[in-house]
Amino acid sequence: MNLNDLLLKKDIEPRYVLVMRHRPHEPELNRVFPWLASERPELFNAYQQTQRERVERAMERLKGNGYVASFLGREAGRALFVGLYAIAASKPLTYEEFWQVPAFIELKALGMKGWELSEARPSSILWFDLISTDFFPEWKGKLIVSWPKPERAWCRRAHQNEFPIVAILEESSLEAAMPAWDELQLTWEELQVLPARWRSALTQWRGVYYIFDTSDGKGYVGSAYGESNLLGRWLNYAVRGHGGNSLLRKRRPQDFRFSIIQRVSPDLEPTDVIRLESSWKRRLHTLAPVGLNEN
Repeated sequence: MNLNDLLLKKDIEPRYVLVMRHRPHEPELNRVFPWLASERPELFNAYQQTQRERVERAMERLKGNGYVASFLGREAGRALFVGLYAIAASKPLTYEEFWQVPAFIELKALGMKGWELSEARPSSILWFDLISTDFFPEWKGKLIVSWPKPERAWCRRAHQNEFPIVAILEESSLEAAMPAWDELQLTWEELQVLPARWRSALTQWRGVYYIFDTSDGKGYVGSAYGESNLLGRWLNYAVRGHGGNSLLRKRRPQDFRFSIIQRVSPDLEPTDVIRLESSWKRRLHTLAPVGLNEN
């Protein structure tokens, strides 16, 4: 059984299908890309809606009756299924118009370089309207196929290649296993796209956390307890950027790194959590003017 068999089973002719194995070359974006496929499908789709000229021409020829079968490249010789998208329409975008699209602005914050001006690039590119289809949605993040060599050829014509099915997992692998609490380190942008499983764990965890500002090495210590625990506190930073602290308000949240320095029992009294927070402020010297804690 291979991918083309699945396409034919749904009355889709393989010669009308482009198979893409996405693996962003930007390390920051590549780290969160499976999260986007799982939690923010509109951002994942935006990533593939513009392409370089060769792939753009192939998509334009298939417009109206063709498809993009999207996969992720997470390990050598393998591709993880995300979805099948119908190529519905296209329109040209200038460089200025490209960087005004909200999804591209958000992807840039997550590490995507996107369209960079150069003499070799055209004055406009095509944006494709890719519509998600009902093609084995239960296998999203679970279906793994073998990817033909050479691996650098990330876009293939389905009818000219074989993609044998290697496995169908019981659980989606789009959400990577969460690190141990004392190894967790997140950027401000990553707080906004956390996998559901990670959010669930952070909702249950309370304790003392640390915000490190990479711009000058200063730190901030805070505590989380009560409703939503660490998740509640960190999502507040994700939305506001500063959590209400006036010293953090003056800084760029894009420079922040979030980690946990002490995890405590879920029934520990708030007064005890606050006492631990004060202890860490003294030990890590985060009180102003050395650090970013006001008191």
